[in-house]
Amino acid sequence: MNSSFDEPELLTKLAYCIDRGKVNSSSKFPADLIGLPGVEEITSELLQKNIPPKTILDEALLKGMSKVGEKFRDGKIFIPDVLISAKAMNAAMDILKPYIVKGDLKLKGKVILATVKGDLHNIGKNLVKMVLEGGGWEVIDLGIDVSSEKIIDALQMNEVKAVGLSALLTTTMLNMRDIVSDIKKSFPDLPVCVGGAPLNKKFADEIKAGLYSPDPQGFLDYLNSNFALN
Repeated sequence: MNSSFDEPELLTKLAYCIDRGKVNSSSKFPADLIGLPGVEEITSELLQKNIPPKTILDEALLKGMSKVGEKFRDGKIFIPDVLISAKAMNAAMDILKPYIVKGDLKLKGKVILATVKGDLHNIGKNLVKMVLEGGGWEVIDLGIDVSSEKIIDALQMNEVKAVGLSALLTTTMLNMRDIVSDIKKSFPDLPVCVGGAPLNKKFADEIKAGLYSPDPQGFLDYLNSNFALN
């Protein structure tokens, strides 16, 4: 890799590789970047240059994934493109993971995600997870068919900033009402975001959810706007 690049240029290249989903120099995708360094090489070089992990996260990785989220929200890219970028993001975070464990790099906070009881669909939830993790948040994924009890147990064991609930069916979205109510009884001030194909803001207001977002980027924007970095 050409080590003559300075820090700002390397950070810009890293953000671009996240946006395009370029994992490393041996990656066959995207075709126009074959043979060029990807996130693994660039992240490693930045660390070798003693660039702080937080700078790498904030000035490159989060910027790249933010662009991905915005393009997905605007219909300029689609789920497969987000998955490819998320793979690149995960490759970079694997390199930074030791710094997170040591405490040198802190994420923004924890968020719980769950597909509500009775619903076995997880594509939407998983997409939200990728966008939030790409935005610097730690996600506790409780999976599918999740009850109020399981969510409340997780809330009692973790300090979280918000809960995100997903449903894909008109029948299972009705279960959100009881789950939101149960969460609010134990954690009245905790924001609950709901989303999924059959939902709308009117329904979210009726069940007293704190937020309705039709896309993952909306939830990420809400979190970033309302909660400061650790």
